Amino acid sequence: MTRHSAPQHSPTDDQPSGQGRRKAQAILAGGLVLGIGAAVTLAAWNDSEFAQGVFGAASFNLEGSETGPEGPYQNHDELAEAATLNFAAANLVPGQTVYEPFWVRLDAATTVNGTVEAGGVSLVDSDGANIENLSYSVIHIDPDAVCDADASGEEILTGETLAASPADSGSSPFALTFGVEEEAGTPVQLCFAVTAVDGEALVQGESTEATWEIIATSDDA
Repeated sequence: MTRHSAPQHSPTDDQPSGQGRRKAQAILAGGLVLGIGAAVTLAAWNDSEFAQGVFGAASFNLEGSETGPEGPYQNHDELAEAATLNFAAANLVPGQTVYEPFWVRLDAATTVNGTVEAGGVSLVDSDGANIENLSYSVIHIDPDAVCDADASGEEILTGETLAASPADSGSSPFALTFGVEEEAGTPVQLCFAVTAVDGEALVQGESTEATWEIIATSDDA
């Protein structure tokens, strides 16, 4: 009688061999390592810093006085609000010159210096029968000086007639200094002189009006 041996199963048929188990364990171990690595990445630290600046604007305002270096001063910001220069000019005769001072300064709220630059003083308006027959000049003199024929200082502006447009008249610059401890700035006196033409061209009995503008520009703080 022939005996049949029980079939022999290869280690690879049902169960992994020792080498196969080691590969599986290695794969599993590798999976665990990758899992731990991902967890470390998710736990990374971060931090921030912030920087802030505060920016305050300076104050700048020019004011004027017809009465003297001590004032009172007012704002004359518009052509319609122009300060009145009280020239003794009601009865001009040919060749006569009349004088009148005007003071400007930076007000007490101003916090930076300024400059009236070249071209900053100009004739902006005139009207009347004698605008062609009156010339003018503007001189920068000491605040306490007398504005008259003996006044001396830096010539700021001149015009051959009151009909000259602003573009035809250049002017010299001058500085404006702001005050400290809530005080107004140092006054600057401008001496205006107006001269009637010498001869018969001056029209009798006529009134003539002229307006000048003074523009101040703030300096860098």
